[in-house]
Amino acid sequence: MHGREALILPCLGRTEIDVQAAGPQGVTVEDSMSMVHVSLGINPPASEHLLSEPAIVARMAAATLGARSKTPWLWMIEDYGRIRDKIEAVFDEFFDFNERIKVPGGFRLRNTAGERIWATEPGKAVFFTHAVPQDTPVHRARARQLDQVVFTLLTTRSHDQYNTTIYGMDDRYRGVFGQRRVVFINPADIAQLGLKDGDWVDLRTAWGDGAERRADRFRLVAYDIPRGNLAAYYPETNPLVALSSTAIGAGTPTSKSIPVILVPHEATGSDQQADTTFAGA
Repeated sequence: MHGREALILPCLGRTEIDVQAAGPQGVTVEDSMSMVHVSLGINPPASEHLLSEPAIVARMAAATLGARSKTPWLWMIEDYGRIRDKIEAVFDEFFDFNERIKVPGGFRLRNTAGERIWATEPGKAVFFTHAVPQDTPVHRARARQLDQVVFTLLTTRSHDQYNTTIYGMDDRYRGVFGQRRVVFINPADIAQLGLKDGDWVDLRTAWGDGAERRADRFRLVAYDIPRGNLAAYYPETNPLVALSSTAIGAGTPTSKSIPVILVPHEATGSDQQADTTFAGA
């Protein structure tokens, strides 16, 4: 959901060759093991008109900021090593950035907490207690809708998914195969609703502002999840998140705490029952 208007800017993929004034360029990435390494494309670009992500950002900045900006945007994208030099000047842990990425596998960013090194006065981890919130959107929704069960929905990724890119329809983490329109729910909650495992339901946000937010036709999957909570995949459930629902301080969408209700799905002629296998759920 991009709003009333959206700009779609086709760009080079990471697997495509990115040629700038200084020659082929590589971007640096950090993997889940905190290793920083260079990523070089090997495939010809899909179109000669595609720009790289750094080039798009730099050209937009140069065009809109002009002489007001002291940053040499277009000069920097001629050689991405210049960008890395700027990063090194700001972050100590990126010393010798351009040299260290030449080593196969790159280099590792330290995580002092992972090494049990605590930058505190006692030299130990310091824990603080915090009161459990009692006035969240879910609490307020439950107070408003006493005649319906209000659940807390969290959205998550499947195994065959990277961010919003879906590579397959399986989730071996949770024993779901060939399907994504599922909602994980405690078996006792299924019984309370008078439904059964495998039934189809629609999800509706209980936000209270009068706007209808819904995601239809999800299959119930009995799962070991705390009562009163649900889980489903995004981006299929993104429409359920109100734009005004943001985290205190961070301002990020509260996609892990969405007040929703479940209603039985009324099948229509357009429904196509998927031949889906569920195992181990």
